[in-house]
Amino acid sequence: MEHLIHVFSSPLRDPDRGTVHIAEAWGTRRGDGHWEGWLRFISTDGDVLKTDRETTQSNLEALTYWATGLEPVYLEGALRRVMPRNDGRNA
Repeated sequence: MEHLIHVFSSPLRDPDRGTVHIAEAWGTRRGDGHWEGWLRFISTDGDVLKTDRETTQSNLEALTYWATGLEPVYLEGALRRVMPRNDGRNA
């Protein structure tokens, strides 16, 4: 089951399109007890972009620590990676 880990308070703006996104950290517990984490970006028009796995942590507390320590520059890079490119392919 997917769990919302953290909602980031500062919105991110796509510099090419001007679209504003809210970033969220999500996670799920694996069968071996470790947790995988990824990011979701929700635009003001309702589009949702999701990264592949960004991290694997030993427990939920470690995943939460990872998420709450992410800096805006990391989130900006992750958003750029999942934004559709002008040629229709993902970055």
